[in-house]
Amino acid sequence: MLKKIAVGSIILSCLFYLSSCKPGTSSNDSIATDSVSIAVGERSFNINCSGCHNFRQDAIGPQLGGVTNDVSAEWITNFVKDPQQLINSKDVHALQLHDKYKTTMPSFSWLKEDEIKNIIAFIHSRKENRRQVVNENDNAISNPISEPIKLSDLLVGLKLVTQFPASSDSGKSPLARITEMKIQPGTNDLFVVDLRGKLYRLRNDKPVVYMDIAKVRPQFINEPGLATGFGSFAFHPEFFRNGLLYTTHTEAANSGKADFGYADSIKITLQWVLTEWKVDPKSSTFSGTGRELLRVNMVSGIHGVQEISFNPLSKKGDPDYGLLYIGVGDGGAVENGYQFLAHDKAKIWGTILRIDPAGKNSTNGHYGIPQTNPFAQDKDALGEIYAYGFRNPHRFTWSKKGEMLACNVGHSNIESVNLIKPGHDYGWPIREGSFLVNPYGDLKRIYSLPANDTVYKITYPVAEYDHDEGKAISGGFEYLGTIPGLKGKFLFGDIPTGRLFYIDMADMKEGRFATIKEWRVTLNGEIKTLKQLCGNDRVDLHFGRDTKGELYMMTKADGKFYKLTSAK
Repeated sequence: MLKKIAVGSIILSCLFYLSSCKPGTSSNDSIATDSVSIAVGERSFNINCSGCHNFRQDAIGPQLGGVTNDVSAEWITNFVKDPQQLINSKDVHALQLHDKYKTTMPSFSWLKEDEIKNIIAFIHSRKENRRQVVNENDNAISNPISEPIKLSDLLVGLKLVTQFPASSDSGKSPLARITEMKIQPGTNDLFVVDLRGKLYRLRNDKPVVYMDIAKVRPQFINEPGLATGFGSFAFHPEFFRNGLLYTTHTEAANSGKADFGYADSIKITLQWVLTEWKVDPKSSTFSGTGRELLRVNMVSGIHGVQEISFNPLSKKGDPDYGLLYIGVGDGGAVENGYQFLAHDKAKIWGTILRIDPAGKNSTNGHYGIPQTNPFAQDKDALGEIYAYGFRNPHRFTWSKKGEMLACNVGHSNIESVNLIKPGHDYGWPIREGSFLVNPYGDLKRIYSLPANDTVYKITYPVAEYDHDEGKAISGGFEYLGTIPGLKGKFLFGDIPTGRLFYIDMADMKEGRFATIKEWRVTLNGEIKTLKQLCGNDRVDLHFGRDTKGELYMMTKADGKFYKLTSAK
């Protein structure tokens, strides 16, 4: 599975870069043009590649229209089979790719030639689609945040807690797609999910499989990667009394009737499913029955339902107690040309929801819409929505003061930390962070805010950084543990690069930007970057927090799990 994902998300990114460099080509007359090869290639492209690429404009990866006009099929095939060999041979184009992307694509020598040829055949069939002509004089901002993030004196000691079993079928990076850690109420045991389908419980610092979602949901899929799979989980605060566990996972398109869909003319790549499980809370392994709460269609494989959570600071009797928050990304709708699906109070995409799992007043009757939700009484809005205007509210958490914070993964320029207020609009896709975006133009280009910006009533981040510093914000937590040097700090990082950042909680206020600072870690007394620790240019960093407020870090590249133990 991992190998297919990389074909879609890395190989094709490289191909368009080649076209932009105009490397010269040999004849591409040998590329298949028959309808069968193109159809097979299209299916493979849609499953494995469409999450990052389209033929309209740059997305996570570049748009691919016209690539085969500039790049030979022979070179593409050789690069797919063994990119490191081309780099070692000083191939100028392979070296350009390595310099641009700062990483080496793994070898795909296992991939059948027909599979590569069919993907290329489909891309070639779109050779008349060319890159949009960009107006270079339209006042776009080339460097949105010119001030670099400064390195602080903060040095944090790490302890390696455990190594998770490899879930990669190739044994290559990412070794284990561990992305989220939470605690089980009552035991305070740590649980960690691997996107490929397993939920682990840590026993004596050893991961033991608690739940294999593929066994209880046979239509489960974890392709095309990019955070699809077993997305998130949350134990009800009264788990040891009611045995309720909640999960999100992906299934293929049309696996079930969607509660939230769109016009038949728009493609469905997959569906995200939220399930309530009734389990035996005393059992060491999962045993129970599931009840589907809702199902959402997605345009592509990116920006799904990657976070669900109960407010851990809410106590019985509080208005927030027992209400489930759900982060729903835009599903790649905007970059695939369906801007109208996002930034709409009547639609689910690009929102944070709040529901009552015990209620029944939703449209499907499977859950409740709290009357305290900001749009619960608005007939023209979706009552489930708590806040909207996100590209991907990848992670959210609560501060010691009870403030809700969400980290939003940006498009091509801005990663942000947001202070969440009920009913507020956070701007995407007419804003990326605190900058203007034309949702119908080139999404990579951002602009200064208009003079009449206040009429839009958009809530801007409390902290943000641009893509000179990182590529995708990891999410994080306010430190609530016992290490003096970490108190009063919100610690987070960047997913692919593994860079580590923090904000002083005292500086985090609506209407102003908190200063982001970088911190470093040591392991066994040596200062190391996370890239050095995992031996990979792509770290895939994630955080967790236990009941005592102590923080943990996960690196998907090598499947390792660390605890923060000291600071100076």
